[in-house]
Amino acid sequence: MAAEVKKEVSFDVFGQLDFRAGTILKVEDVEKSTKLTKLTVDLGEEEPRTIVCSLREVREDYKTVEGKQALFLVNLAPRKIMGIESHDGIADTLLFPEHSLPNGTRAS
Repeated sequence: MAAEVKKEVSFDVFGQLDFRAGTILKVEDVEKSTKLTKLTVDLGEEEPRTIVCSLREVREDYKTVEGKQALFLVNLAPRKIMGIESHDGIADTLLFPEHSLPNGTRAS
Protein backbone atom coordinates (compact mmCIF):
# COMPACT_ATOMS: atom_id res chain seq x y z
CA MET A 1 0.00 0.00 0.00
CA ALA A 2 1.36 3.42 -0.93
CA ALA A 3 2.04 6.02 1.74
CA GLU A 4 -0.50 8.77 2.13
CA VAL A 5 0.26 11.90 0.07
CA LYS A 6 1.34 14.80 2.28
CA LYS A 7 -0.43 18.15 2.27
CA GLU A 8 -0.15 20.03 -1.03
CA VAL A 9 2.31 22.94 -1.06
CA SER A 10 2.38 25.96 -3.34
CA PHE A 11 4.99 26.35 -6.05
CA ASP A 12 6.45 29.25 -4.03
CA VAL A 13 7.12 26.91 -1.09
CA PHE A 14 8.58 24.26 -3.39
CA GLY A 15 10.83 26.91 -4.96
CA GLN A 16 12.40 27.56 -1.55
CA LEU A 17 13.84 24.02 -1.42
CA ASP A 18 17.49 23.85 -2.48
CA PHE A 19 18.61 20.46 -3.80
CA ARG A 20 22.29 20.00 -4.66
CA ALA A 21 24.50 17.22 -5.99
CA GLY A 22 26.99 15.82 -3.51
CA THR A 23 29.41 12.90 -3.30
CA ILE A 24 29.08 10.53 -0.36
CA LEU A 25 32.63 10.33 0.99
CA LYS A 26 32.05 8.05 3.96
CA VAL A 27 29.28 5.79 5.30
CA GLU A 28 29.37 4.85 8.99
CA ASP A 29 27.01 3.10 11.40
CA VAL A 30 25.76 5.30 14.25
CA GLU A 31 26.85 3.75 17.53
CA LYS A 32 24.01 2.35 19.67
CA SER A 33 21.57 2.43 16.74
CA THR A 34 20.32 -0.40 14.55
CA LYS A 35 18.82 1.96 11.96
CA LEU A 36 20.89 5.13 11.68
CA THR A 37 23.74 5.82 9.30
CA LYS A 38 26.13 8.77 9.34
CA LEU A 39 27.11 10.08 5.91
CA THR A 40 29.98 12.47 5.22
CA VAL A 41 29.05 14.35 2.05
CA ASP A 42 31.03 16.70 -0.22
CA LEU A 43 28.60 19.35 -1.42
CA GLY A 44 31.27 21.59 -2.94
CA GLU A 45 31.50 23.64 0.24
CA GLU A 46 34.61 24.41 2.29
CA GLU A 47 33.92 21.46 4.63
CA PRO A 48 31.96 18.24 4.03
CA ARG A 49 28.58 17.95 5.76
CA THR A 50 27.46 15.27 8.17
CA ILE A 51 24.02 13.83 7.47
CA VAL A 52 22.34 11.25 9.70
CA CYS A 53 19.62 9.13 8.11
CA SER A 54 17.90 5.73 8.41
CA LEU A 55 19.63 4.22 5.40
CA ARG A 56 20.39 0.93 7.20
CA GLU A 57 16.69 0.39 7.71
CA VAL A 58 15.77 0.58 4.04
CA ARG A 59 18.87 -0.63 2.15
CA GLU A 60 20.54 -3.96 2.77
CA ASP A 61 23.56 -2.80 0.76
CA TYR A 62 23.73 0.69 2.32
CA LYS A 63 27.55 0.83 2.40
CA THR A 64 27.67 0.58 -1.42
CA VAL A 65 26.56 4.21 -1.72
CA GLU A 66 30.02 5.36 -0.58
CA GLY A 67 31.70 7.19 -3.46
CA LYS A 68 28.41 7.80 -5.29
CA GLN A 69 26.69 11.08 -5.99
CA ALA A 70 23.19 11.81 -4.78
CA LEU A 71 20.90 14.83 -4.50
CA PHE A 72 20.59 16.44 -1.08
CA LEU A 73 18.25 19.07 0.35
CA VAL A 74 20.79 21.58 1.66
CA ASN A 75 18.70 24.33 3.23
CA LEU A 76 17.10 22.49 6.13
CA ALA A 77 18.18 23.68 9.57
CA PRO A 78 20.67 21.33 11.28
CA ARG A 79 19.45 19.21 14.19
CA LYS A 80 20.97 16.79 16.69
CA ILE A 81 20.26 13.11 16.18
CA MET A 82 21.70 10.78 18.84
CA GLY A 83 24.18 13.50 19.77
CA ILE A 84 25.38 14.06 16.19
CA GLU A 85 24.71 17.39 14.49
CA SER A 86 23.04 16.46 11.23
CA HIS A 87 22.71 18.85 8.33
CA ASP A 88 19.70 16.95 7.14
CA GLY A 89 19.59 16.55 3.45
CA ILE A 90 17.84 13.30 2.71
CA ALA A 91 15.17 11.02 3.91
CA ASP A 92 15.80 7.30 3.74
CA THR A 93 15.84 7.14 -0.04
CA LEU A 94 18.69 8.55 -2.08
CA LEU A 95 18.08 10.26 -5.40
CA PHE A 96 20.93 9.62 -7.82
CA PRO A 97 21.62 12.00 -10.75
CA GLU A 98 21.58 10.51 -14.23
CA HIS A 99 25.17 11.62 -14.86
CA SER A 100 28.04 13.01 -12.83
CA LEU A 101 27.77 16.68 -11.78
CA PRO A 102 30.18 19.03 -10.03
CA ASN A 103 29.51 18.83 -6.27
CA GLY A 104 27.27 21.69 -5.22
CA THR A 105 25.41 21.88 -8.54
CA ARG A 106 21.82 22.97 -7.92
CA ALA A 107 19.20 20.53 -9.17
CA SER A 108 16.40 22.23 -11.02
